[in-house]
Formats: sequence, C-alpha cells, structure tokens
Amino acid sequence: MPRVSPWLKLAVMLLVMVAVGVVLITNRWLSERFTETTRNKAELRLALYSGNMISELQRTSVVPLLLSRDPVISEALLKSDFSRTTQRLIQVQDDIGVASILLLDNAGRTVGATNRNLLGTIYRSQNFFFDAQRAMDTVFSASARPGGGYDFTYSQVIMAEGKSIGVIVVAVDLMKYERAWAGLQDVVLVTNSEGTVVLATEPRWRGLPLDQAIAAQDDPSSLDVALNRALNVTTDWARHAPDTYLKGVAVLRTEARVPFRGWRMVIFTEYDSVRERVNGILALEIMGFAILAALTFYLLSRRAWSQTLFFRRESIELRQLNARLQREIAEREKVQKDLAVAELTLAQSSKLAALGEMSAAVSHELNQPLAAMKTYLAGARLLVQRKRYDEALSSFQRIDDLIDRMGAITRQLKSYARKGGEAFEPVDIRLCLSSALAMMEPQLKLRVIKITRALPRQPVMVMADRLRLEQVIINLLRNALDATKDAQQPQIDLILSAGETATLTVRDNGHGISDLINLFEPFYTTKTPGEGIGLGLAISSGIVTDLGGRLTARNSEQGGAVFEMQLPILGEDIKAAE
Repeated sequence: MPRVSPWLKLAVMLLVMVAVGVVLITNRWLSERFTETTRNKAELRLALYSGNMISELQRTSVVPLLLSRDPVISEALLKSDFSRTTQRLIQVQDDIGVASILLLDNAGRTVGATNRNLLGTIYRSQNFFFDAQRAMDTVFSASARPGGGYDFTYSQVIMAEGKSIGVIVVAVDLMKYERAWAGLQDVVLVTNSEGTVVLATEPRWRGLPLDQAIAAQDDPSSLDVALNRALNVTTDWARHAPDTYLKGVAVLRTEARVPFRGWRMVIFTEYDSVRERVNGILALEIMGFAILAALTFYLLSRRAWSQTLFFRRESIELRQLNARLQREIAEREKVQKDLAVAELTLAQSSKLAALGEMSAAVSHELNQPLAAMKTYLAGARLLVQRKRYDEALSSFQRIDDLIDRMGAITRQLKSYARKGGEAFEPVDIRLCLSSALAMMEPQLKLRVIKITRALPRQPVMVMADRLRLEQVIINLLRNALDATKDAQQPQIDLILSAGETATLTVRDNGHGISDLINLFEPFYTTKTPGEGIGLGLAISSGIVTDLGGRLTARNSEQGGAVFEMQLPILGEDIKAAE
C-alpha cells in the first residue's frame, strides 16, 4: 500500500474542521430562530384552546341557577308530578345547547333527564349531589368515569319555602374539545389544581399526575421506541436539547394557566417542522462538503478492503440470525406442548363443573315435591285414623302425581346440557299459574298470607314446555313466600297481562332485594344455610331465556321485590300452523 502524502492528510483535516464549524454555527442560529417561531405559534394555540374551554364553562355555569328558579321544575318537585319535567329539560337543552341535564329529588333519585334512560337512577352518593346540598350554591364537580375520562357538571340545590326540595345537575361537554384536539398533530392535555390530568388527547393519561402521565409511555425496550430514540440521538446535534420525549419523539413543551380553579393547559409540539427547515439548509451545506470529502476519501480507501469487511460483517449477522431462529423454533415447540396440556386440563375441568351443577340442580328441584309429599302423607295418616278413606285416597293420588312429577323433573334435567325444543307446545300461562298454585297449596296453608290474582279472561298462549314454565312460576312463588316471612301482613300479587309480550308479574311486600347485580348468579343466596343453595333464580332465568323471553327483578317503590317474566306471545299465524 503506497504511503499517503502528509499534505493530503492536512488537507483532509482542514476540510473536516471547516465543514464541522460551518455546520455547527449554521445549526445553532437557525435552530434558535425556528424554535422560537414554533413556540410562539404553540402559545397562540394554547390561548385559543383555553379561551374556548373557559367560554363553555362560563356559559354552562349559569344554567343551574336559572333552572333552580324555574317555577315548572319547582312545582313538579313539590307536587311529585314529573310528567312534564323531562320534556321541559329537553326544551331547555335545545334552547341553550348544554350536554345534558338531570333533575334529582332529595333522595338523589333521577326524576327528570334529557336522557330518558337515566330516569330512576340513584345519585345520592355522587359529589355533585351532596356538595350542592351542602354549599347551597352552584357547585362544579369533576368525577371519573368507570370506563375512563371525566364527567364535568354544575349542580345547584333547588329551594322552596326555605328548605331543599331537589338538585339540578347540568353536564359540561369538555370532551368535545378533547376530540377536536385529537385531530391535530399536537398533544394537548389539561390538569386540575392538584396536577392530575383531566383532559388529554392520549386517553391513557387521564387520571394520572402530569409527570407520571408523561412517563407512562410505551416500554422503552420495545423496538419502535428504541429506533426512535436512536434516530433522535443522531439528529439532536441539529437542534437544541428537546423539552421531553413522547414515544421516543422529541417534543417542545408549552404550558399556560387556565383562569379556572387552578387548571393548567400543556401542549407538546414535535420538532419536525424545526428539524425539517434546519436540516434542509444544513443538507445543502453538508452535500457540498460531502462531495469534496468523497474525492479525498477515495484516495485513502481500497475497494477490496471494503468488500472484505462487508462480507465478514454479513457472515457474522447470518450466524447470529441462524442461532436466533433455532431458539425461536425450540420455544414454539415448548409452547405447543404446554398448550396441548392446558387444553386437556380445561376439558376435564369443564366436565367436573357440569357434573357439580347437575347434582346441585337435581337436589334443589326435588326439594319442593318432597316437601309436598311429606305434607300429604301426614294428612293422609290423619284421614286414615279418622276413617275418611275417600279423602285419604285423594291425598295418595296427589302423592302419586308428585312422584310422576319428580320423574319428569329428573328426565328434564338430563337434557339441561343441550338446547332442546322438542317438548314445546302452545301453553296457556293461566293454566300453568293455577297448576303452580296447586303445587304450592301445602306451603300456602301453613301461613296466613294474602294472594291476589289479576288475570285476563282470554287465554294467554305462548310456545313453551309446560313443565319447565310451571317450574319457573313455582320458584318465583317460593321466593316470594320466603321474602314475606317477617312481614306483619304478608301479601303476594300475581298479575298477568298480554300485549306485545305475555308478562307475568310476581310482587311481594317483603324485605326487597339487596343485590340486584348478582341475583341471578348460580349459588348466590341470602338465605341461611340449609334453606337454599342459590340455584332457583339461576335455573329459572336459564329456562326463560331458552323459551325466548327474559326474567327481570327490581325493588318496588312501596317496598318488597317485583319479578317480571316476559315471553313472546303466540300469534294467530302460529296458532293456525299448529
């Protein structure tokens, strides 16, 4: 290899030094100028965003005060007549343009709402309810949603004759600004006085402190973030150090105070515009120096040496890739074996669960006929002792019917694992109700209880399995009897109506339902051990669902529980086909 001239080395060193000096000076001056321009534009956008948000808050804040003085709303609360309340609130919403309005009574129950689905909802545990009653003035509240985000409301207590009669709640739709910001390139967020993020274009930041929200990014070890970090490190020389990084991207942070409850608004702007403009000019400078450097380095390099180095590096990478592929193949084989074992374990667990549920169901459903048989046997024994043989034979006949019924129940339970409809036939719900009451006759005679029935004169026909339908009615009657044990004047109301659907309502005046969410879950019960295992309502709900209907429960306003069974009514065309 020929020796390189010292003058050539000196020329290369001078060229490199001049190129580096020119690029650094140009980069510093252009970066300062373009960064300041970008920051000024971000501050203008902040002022615009915060101004729009404050305007919405101020406009909405006066609505609760106006509605609290509305004579129509006050009169509705005083007279407990809310027939026109919802329509009035909807009219106000259309006139003013607020997000939504709620009218709550003193118990926190929704008696009027622009969203009719919320009527009857209880809010007495919410901050906007008891804060308004305690402050006796318009109160702003920000409460976290279960699925993420915040609900912003203004609430005002409604006074009449010196006392509170209800609370008016008006929602502020600040999420629309969040949705509008999401369409921009900037990342925008709003924090409250405690530094917690309440609005953000990044949904996962809501509810977190600002520093924690910025840190809650993708795993820094992930490939995308690592690549972005590496690219930013190589380009940081072309600008000042960034304020922070978001997902590995350098951003400029600008914040301003929002004149509302100590809130602050922060906007993160990417340096892309600055980087592109600065790099565009620097690229021209570098290109000129690169041409000169290419000619110089051509004299100092040898093509054969470059090719050898390239092939050596490629060979090392191929060996590393081969070893990595072998490890991945071994890991995949291990995962497939583990998956096969897990599938076998899951299948066995499913079989055991089905067996346990079948055993519990059989035990529960046979308790009722066995209890009735015990009562009839005791009555028959007394009748035989008194030589009233005809009546005793009647009791024995009932016992025989119960034995047949127990056999039918066991046969029915064998088909629980499949969706069977072979036993469906047109059934009159009135006859099923009468049969169920006859089945419950021994238990009803043991207590003094008032049972009222409201049945239509015409048949109420549905397509169902009669035995399973009677089973549901008996379970509902039995629960009503248990619920009224402690009532002074126990009463059960049975109401059957036929409209678009056939609806059977079973209402009692017992202690009501404490947990409506888990009511129809298997093995959930409020009874003492030995009185029930919590399968009656779960089985009943499954039967009604198989019949194409639904079984619901709620608490009555007068006290007690109300169960409603709704089934598709049998149409005239189906009757003709049958």
